[in-house]
Amino acid sequence: MLAEALVPFTAGDGFQCNLIRVRGARSPKGPVLLVHGAGVRANIFRPRVGTTLVEYLVDQGYDVWLENWRASIDLPPNPWTLDQAALYDHPAAVRAVLSETGATELKAVIHCQGSTSFMMSAAAGLVPQVKTIVSNAVSLHPVIPWTERVKSFVALPVVSALTPFLNPQWGLRAEGKVAKLIDGLVRLTHHECDNAVCKHASFTYGTGFPVLWRHENLNDETHEWLKQEFAHVPMTFFKQMDRCVRKGHLVAVERHAALPADFAAQRPKTEARFAFMAGERNICFLPESQRRTYDFFQSVRRDYHSLHIVPGYGHLDVFIGKNAARDVFPIIAEALARPN
Repeated sequence: MLAEALVPFTAGDGFQCNLIRVRGARSPKGPVLLVHGAGVRANIFRPRVGTTLVEYLVDQGYDVWLENWRASIDLPPNPWTLDQAALYDHPAAVRAVLSETGATELKAVIHCQGSTSFMMSAAAGLVPQVKTIVSNAVSLHPVIPWTERVKSFVALPVVSALTPFLNPQWGLRAEGKVAKLIDGLVRLTHHECDNAVCKHASFTYGTGFPVLWRHENLNDETHEWLKQEFAHVPMTFFKQMDRCVRKGHLVAVERHAALPADFAAQRPKTEARFAFMAGERNICFLPESQRRTYDFFQSVRRDYHSLHIVPGYGHLDVFIGKNAARDVFPIIAEALARPN
């Protein structure tokens, strides 16, 4: 029987976030923090499959914490940036976990924009208590397909002038002229399945049919469940990511003394061991993203970190795929278990 508790915490700028704690009778391996991506929520790690990553890690002996940071759809919509999450959210979440558990250190599994923003925290030396980090899909060096770059160049200025947010829920309920216009465009161009939110998510996050997973890796229950797991994501994020892609690595867009302006221009201020993971067929962020960051960390501390390219998987299906417990979770567990 798993015990579950909601633990609110206040980010450094006063924004109200929360953590979900899931644990079994015993958790000898200590806390591990799971950090979701943009426009979803902590619940994204709990799809309709036989064994979720949360359950798998609990069975491995971990005290599992899921962070709802300011990008979460369970929190009020806000024009967030990666800078804000890195400076205010993740350090506060780490402190909250350590305070609640009495532990002196923890481990983390970070995904997509939870990964980029958490990597910014780590590289800036803001989460020194995190000793092992498994990063999925993208971290310091975002690389996207050329078609996605063209789409961003053409569409970003237009869409950002029309709306402060995109929302895959428009596939179910399109209210207002902009929502209806975008829903019409998605209906015209996406015919890969009958799930409107799945198709809107693909339109929102890239160029593909679909973008965020391989349909063959999902069971029907999870594909249907996804309808409630994607919602608002601000254009402020897309503008920042566009700048990062153009530079070839993460850059800050706000002036904060605690964050470097360029995250590839200096040695990262962290001693954590990193495992960089990517689905071989990821077309949201190409696997080259993680290869470049792995090479960067290799140049800093050789043969300490690891790189894992997972055959047959895309972006998010490494966590929500019907066979992820067999194909992917052992990679994560092994990375978490390596001594520092």
